[in-house]
Amino acid sequence: MENDKRFWVGFNLVKGIGSARMQMLLEAFGDAESAWNASPEALQAAGLGSKVLENFLKIRSDVSLDRVWERIQDQGITVLTWGDQDYPARLNEIPQPPPVLYVRGTLAEDDTWAVAVVGTRRITAYGKQVAVEIASNLARSGVTIVSGLARGVDAAAHHAALETGGRTLAVLGCGVDRIYPPEHRRLADQIVQQGALISDYAPGTPPDAANFPPRNRIISGLARAVIVVEAGKSSGALITAAFAAEQGREVFAVPGSIYAPQSIGANLLLQQGARPYLNCQDVVDVLNLRLMPQQRLARAVLPSDAIEAKLFTLLGNEPLHVDEIGQRSDLPIEKVSAALVMMELKGLVRQVGGMQYVAIREANEEYG
Repeated sequence: MENDKRFWVGFNLVKGIGSARMQMLLEAFGDAESAWNASPEALQAAGLGSKVLENFLKIRSDVSLDRVWERIQDQGITVLTWGDQDYPARLNEIPQPPPVLYVRGTLAEDDTWAVAVVGTRRITAYGKQVAVEIASNLARSGVTIVSGLARGVDAAAHHAALETGGRTLAVLGCGVDRIYPPEHRRLADQIVQQGALISDYAPGTPPDAANFPPRNRIISGLARAVIVVEAGKSSGALITAAFAAEQGREVFAVPGSIYAPQSIGANLLLQQGARPYLNCQDVVDVLNLRLMPQQRLARAVLPSDAIEAKLFTLLGNEPLHVDEIGQRSDLPIEKVSAALVMMELKGLVRQVGGMQYVAIREANEEYG
């Protein structure tokens, strides 16, 4: 598998090969190694355009994948690709998830309960107070805090999660070995101990303004919800909120003064329909976080069975009434109802009202 991952890393170095083209290559050649070693003619026939093909051939000629892989291993960086058991399940749900993730630190199963806290670099005293309160309260409840390691709101959220003994994930717009801003190196080291630094940019990639908007889709993709604390009219936090909405995540915004430039973006989100964040209970209620302890216990002690597996296969993102689930599964309604109760405790399904259920795919691997 490590040999195969070298080729994934190689493609990750090629400008112009992202999720869509990587999927195209895998479909054409079966695996990354075969695609890497394919002839220019075969690659062109598979759909690589002339410019991307030129970029690829240069990388293939100039780069030693063995040396690249050795440097990655020497730096203690974990490489995750599609299909890896440890690839974040929530992120795997989004359209075109990143083919390669570089991780310093550890990802945990409990990171499926994650909330992103983002906002302006030009944080006010009010914004810092709210960001710390949000991250502290959620982290104490076992929620992983996701942010981007930037100055301002991001740093306040990371610090607060760490200080309460919680977990936090930082998604970077550069390689995980290139900390930006540089004054956050100590913070980054602490995050590695209580969470992880994550990037889809190869180690050694320097920070670049163009890298940060795309990485925001990973911040929202890892989280169940995004909370925008303070954001100016053109803040990157608004990009994160837009990705969150596209990915079906909940978006919260902290109301701010109509006279404060740092609150223009957050207030605009509220005008557009984001949920107002007034206290931590708002997030707990919307995300059903009060079930977290029961879900953890259920996963640890309750065995799965054929009925649960069958119902999970039937359910998707569209709500199904318990009666229809019974009809489709050809099972007695009392068995269906009992199984759904257990599955909700395990975090496998969610009742969305009126005895209608949807599956929570990221919460489960063995059924996937």
